[in-house]
Amino acid sequence: MKNPHELIEKNVGLLTVLILFAIALGAMAQITPLMFQQQTMEPVKGLRPYTALELEGRDIYIREGCVGCHSQMIRPFRAETERYGHYSVAGESVWEHPFLWGSKRTGPDLARVGGRYSDEWHRVHLNNPRDVVPESNMPGYPWLEDTVLDGNLTAKKMEVFRGFGVPYTDEDIANGQAEVAGKTEMEALIAYLQQLGTHLK
Repeated sequence: MKNPHELIEKNVGLLTVLILFAIALGAMAQITPLMFQQQTMEPVKGLRPYTALELEGRDIYIREGCVGCHSQMIRPFRAETERYGHYSVAGESVWEHPFLWGSKRTGPDLARVGGRYSDEWHRVHLNNPRDVVPESNMPGYPWLEDTVLDGNLTAKKMEVFRGFGVPYTDEDIANGQAEVAGKTEMEALIAYLQQLGTHLK
């Protein structure tokens, strides 16, 4: 009689099915309980949806790959909370699609960067980071100041987010394009950065 373990190892199809089953079982065991915990589904007190400009800034943050070097999740360890502030809680991310927690920290965590620096500091930093942080290895993004937004897709983006449960009103959506049109990508990105982590009191 053949060893059952050997049969599985030599049968690629069966091995694949069993691996997928094990992954699905593990995912269900970790994800399903979270769906029934109220604290993971409710927004923190004071959380508000992104403004139209902040939403465009978030898209620029994603497009430029900022999440590749900056995380947005502070873990509940003393070394992290002393450096970055209060640890991240689930209620801050209930309207994030996709969430931008990240895991790479070539640069500092940005979960609580909102309000820490002035708009002008961010503008200078995004143009040439070494002007304010001499040891920085971050690239500059000077083209953001030259690119003007038209807001043609802003209302549509807000409608999509409303479909995910983000509480945008009809008025928010109707005014979306007007709020964004004529603003630069730099202004949008700074608006996004300035609200990060400001909702948790």
